[in-house]
Amino acid sequence: MPLPRSVAHFNRFATNRVLGPLARYLPNFGVVEHRGRKSGRLYRTPVNVFPRPGGCTVALTYGPESDWVKNVLAAGGCSIETRGRTLTMTQPHLVHDESRRDMPAVVRTVLGLGDVTDFLALDYDGVSG
Repeated sequence: MPLPRSVAHFNRFATNRVLGPLARYLPNFGVVEHRGRKSGRLYRTPVNVFPRPGGCTVALTYGPESDWVKNVLAAGGCSIETRGRTLTMTQPHLVHDESRRDMPAVVRTVLGLGDVTDFLALDYDGVSG
């Protein structure tokens, strides 16, 4: 089971305000920029992001039902700021992987402790994979 929604609520109002400005520059972190499905409002959500051939994978620590995930899926993409660069991402799709095989070993262990098994795979704009 992913982290409880109460942790997500706390992070949204506390941790994200501290981590948000730094996440764009830290390794394995990034900020997903996406639009609300109904409101059209622009949102910025700090995430754990890991490169893969042709794109990146985002660990869904709160599960695939998070609003930001639904927004990205509905829009067919997003942009991610990571390591000081802004990347346009397309072809979002959910991946369920109980072995967490695409994650680095240390991250695989940490995600295992949190029982995180869902990921969002995204392709670089114009690249399929």
